[in-house]
Amino acid sequence: MKFFQSDILGSTTVEANRLYDTGESPTFWVRADQQTAGRGRRGREWASPKGNFYGTACYAFDGQPNDAAKLSFVAAIAVAKTLSAYTLTMQPTLKWPNDVLLGGRKIAGLLLEAKAGRVFIGIGINLISHPDGGNISATHLLEHMDPAVLNRDEPESSGVEGVLAILAREFDQAFRTHLAYGFSATRAAWTELATGLPGPVTVRLPNETFTGTAQSLLENGALRVVTDGGTIRDVHAGDVFFGS
Repeated sequence: MKFFQSDILGSTTVEANRLYDTGESPTFWVRADQQTAGRGRRGREWASPKGNFYGTACYAFDGQPNDAAKLSFVAAIAVAKTLSAYTLTMQPTLKWPNDVLLGGRKIAGLLLEAKAGRVFIGIGINLISHPDGGNISATHLLEHMDPAVLNRDEPESSGVEGVLAILAREFDQAFRTHLAYGFSATRAAWTELATGLPGPVTVRLPNETFTGTAQSLLENGALRVVTDGGTIRDVHAGDVFFGS
């Protein structure tokens, strides 16, 4: 596994694509101190100030588009386990489909791009700062680290290089488990970390919004919801908000 690190890039995913196109073979990671054109889901801007983590992994992958989409759950598990390596005042949780939360607030963003023979997994983690606004309130790692480990003579570090080392290991392990045992193993690991299941949920789709009870993560990656009217609906994409 190779690592490419830069001070500033437009996008770590764009750079990973460029490296692949010029002959670099998977598996490798690209990380930057800052991004000038970071993007999140649905083309949303991802603020990228210095001090937070911005990286993209390139892995060989020959699956179908639906199979590639399931890797977002793999990435979410890896990010949650990476954060759990630090001494926190609370443990991270996951929200469908791929949000990683601390204290109910978003701490990371994930974006997958699948192409023939490979997949790019872009990951941003708020370490020392977070943006305002968004559908979900944001937070950052330093806010949730136990003060006891920050006030020691040698404080526990949340530096980007250390995060990359842990994340690369956790993602590789979760990815290999996914390939070996299928999505059922990934689904079980994700469900252990998930919040709000089962429980009340509001689902916001492009043309409608409905409420109900989120039941479970299905084998195809959809979220099963029983609406307030008793109808079963399987949500494959959309914004979901858990709680009353």
